[in-house]
Amino acid sequence: MNLHPHLLAIAAAFALLASGGVHAADPYSAPAPVLEPVPEIPPPDADVTNANPQVTVKQRDRDTVEEARVNGNIIWIKVTPRYGGRPYYLIPTGGGNMYIRRDSLDTALKPPMWVLFSW
Repeated sequence: MNLHPHLLAIAAAFALLASGGVHAADPYSAPAPVLEPVPEIPPPDADVTNANPQVTVKQRDRDTVEEARVNGNIIWIKVTPRYGGRPYYLIPTGGGNMYIRRDSLDTALKPPMWVLFSW
């Protein structure tokens, strides 16, 4: 008798199950997993969240620079060009060594929307 190798393997598996050699696991008889509570997250520092930033305004070259600090740390810098141009913000990165330039303090993702046609 010529049987395909896959059919032979399946028939052998059924024969093993029927003989009682292998028992299928009952998912309802398994013990419940041991759960551990999630560790408490400490609240943020109250001085930083509730404090009003101290804003310092400076004139540099042709720009007006406003620095906002909380507990001596810069949280944002606003640069307003003197002759035209839109103001922009410099936000420090996690390490505080570099700054990210943004057009506003809004953190929501906004896809670019260009005007293609207007009438």
